[in-house]
Amino acid sequence: MRITVETTIRAPLGAVWRAWTTPDDIVRWNAASADWHATAAAVDLRVGGAFSSRMEAKDGSMGFDFDGTFSEVVRHRRIAHEMSGGRECVVEFMSEGEADAGGPGGCTGGIRLRETFDAESMNPVEMQRQGWQAILDNVARYVEAER
Repeated sequence: MRITVETTIRAPLGAVWRAWTTPDDIVRWNAASADWHATAAAVDLRVGGAFSSRMEAKDGSMGFDFDGTFSEVVRHRRIAHEMSGGRECVVEFMSEGEADAGGPGGCTGGIRLRETFDAESMNPVEMQRQGWQAILDNVARYVEAER
């Protein structure tokens, strides 16, 4: 099963791309709730390059690593990767006009960030959707606050 989440970020495309692909930025927004945080991130942004991030509960009670390999990188447009375990994920960066029309268009209301990924089997689908959506909402808040 594939899950899609998305958000609109009121910022220039370059700022959204940079926040999504730069380790120093990733550790500032990559968490699904206020009681979690990212403690490390690494990105080798090229086809065949690896990425990783470490998420931990702020109270130190648990944590996990999220990692994989990039299978497609189209600057300012699309990133596809395979996560450990073989699940796939595609991240699309679109102007609002482009996202609404299904093709190239003007940026009327910001950048739509859309993420589509293969669900995993350990957690309910709705829980996964909510967690990934919360992370997208965090990146939106982070980028907009940095402007």
